[in-house]
Amino acid sequence: MKTTTMSLSEGNTLFPIVLSVVAAAATGVLWAYANPIQLVPGVIQWRIFAFLPPLVGILLGWRSGFICGYIGTIVWALLAGTFIPAHSLIVDGIMVGLTGLVPGLLFDPSKSSLTRSALFKIAAVCLGIGLVMVVAVSASLAYLGIFPFWWAVGYLGLSDIVPMIIGTPLLVIPALKILKGAHPAGFGRF
Repeated sequence: MKTTTMSLSEGNTLFPIVLSVVAAAATGVLWAYANPIQLVPGVIQWRIFAFLPPLVGILLGWRSGFICGYIGTIVWALLAGTFIPAHSLIVDGIMVGLTGLVPGLLFDPSKSSLTRSALFKIAAVCLGIGLVMVVAVSASLAYLGIFPFWWAVGYLGLSDIVPMIIGTPLLVIPALKILKGAHPAGFGRF
């Protein structure tokens, strides 16, 4: 009978992968059902949980951040009834995925401390990648004839960027403490 053993490093790599998929599903569900402030009723709501992809990217790694943003967008679009294959799978999914990927590439809490200066840099990176995402998604929506470009930029900017630049730096330290408490042996980023 063949037995299989898993090394500690393999187990540690599996943790962020599983957690990023769970976070992605939770992100999509929260975006679909837990956004009480409607900016454009039935279409654009203030995504108070828009900070999840960059937060997951910083805590669990850039791949995990991308997974959280991309899959979260697909889950949200399917649940909210706004799924448009070309837009959701290509532009919206990839651009929201980048809001998790870029902060995850630039910030690794295991390699540097999260000082006040680092938290301001996290907010600045969230602002920058948020602007890129909003412009690309707005251009896609305008190309598809769904919304005028500048109209979409304004409402999507309020919807996504504000929660990202406030929530991500505000929650990264407490979330890191929770993860370390739940997994004291440590884990690798994915």
